[in-house]
Amino acid sequence: MEKQTPEFLYNKLLTQYNEETVDTIMQGYIEERPVTLRVNTIKSNLQEIQNVFNKENITYNIVEWYKDALIINNVKEDRVKSLDIYKEGKIYLQSLSSMLPSLILDPKKDENILDMTAAPGGKTTQIAAISNNECMITACEKNKIRCDRLKYNIEKQGAGRVNVMQEDARKLSNYFSFDKILLDAPCSGSGTTNIFKDNFSEELIKRSVKTQEELLKKALTILKKGSTMVYSTCSILKDENEEVINKVLHKFNAEVVPIEENMIRGIPVLPSGINGAITICPSNLYEGFFVCKIRK
Repeated sequence: MEKQTPEFLYNKLLTQYNEETVDTIMQGYIEERPVTLRVNTIKSNLQEIQNVFNKENITYNIVEWYKDALIINNVKEDRVKSLDIYKEGKIYLQSLSSMLPSLILDPKKDENILDMTAAPGGKTTQIAAISNNECMITACEKNKIRCDRLKYNIEKQGAGRVNVMQEDARKLSNYFSFDKILLDAPCSGSGTTNIFKDNFSEELIKRSVKTQEELLKKALTILKKGSTMVYSTCSILKDENEEVINKVLHKFNAEVVPIEENMIRGIPVLPSGINGAITICPSNLYEGFFVCKIRK
């Protein structure tokens, strides 16, 4: 049975984009995306992973904008999960779009970094890998089951300098102070196949917006002056992205930092209402996603 996009979402997108663009988004929703992963450079390197895949007759492409990310061409997820390199945490299965926020955050040695809504840990462990395990990470997750999953992935990936807090990040003390913050905010998932699930609704979008605003206010309160943070969602709705940014930023002494063009080479993007932010269009390789870099 063909999956149907909710009518209210289609109409909502028509208020944001022209009909041709909306049709492209609709096609992107139903595309079957290949397995994508990143090499966990804490435990391995690209050459080792390539050698394993070559031996197993698994074909792949390297991602243009991320040398440690691979697109698998000829096998499904189960086959990749059967390999020792997966079981040993030498690779991490992750959508390409969700790899961008940590790259744009650009974590460095000895920086004190907060991942506000961290489970299941893909971005937390990626931050650790990018910094060669040399930055200090505080990873927050309010849900016990998701927090346990976060701890499991952190250990499996060998991310050594991570402090996990089972805490709602909105309730963090204002006495905290961080060099960088990643806020991959809970959202409706309007850029993903979540739109085909029963719980996808206008009410979910409204609830998400309220949470996003609260989290962004907290982030900008506890981010050090002169420092940067990244706000991201797997939504392509302006309600959850541009409107949240515009509503919150004017209450703080903060500005958007344009994302460099070379970081998003070959990525299909939608028109964005904020200069320098990116909205990724759902496609055969990418989930719909929004990423914005902010300096306080």
